[in-house]
Amino acid sequence: MVKDNDYVAIFHSIHRVLKAEKILKQAEVDFLLIPVPRQLTSDCGLALRFSPQTKETLLGVLADADLPPAEMYQRSDGAYMQASSQL
Repeated sequence: MVKDNDYVAIFHSIHRVLKAEKILKQAEVDFLLIPVPRQLTSDCGLALRFSPQTKETLLGVLADADLPPAEMYQRSDGAYMQASSQL
């Protein structure tokens, strides 16, 4: 479900991830709501998956809404590496 180089943004509540989903859909940002990958943990259970090409736009929209991800990872060679959620 998550391809190499894709990002996964994790929020620590279902309310926040669903609010992020709504805001990103309204802004017409390309992303996918997914279950949190098994290698990562989250109380919420859902995460946002997006491509490197979308990263700046997606994080900008979330920053404007004061809704930054709690954690962010990038998949590389089948493993998840923590990534910065800063623009």
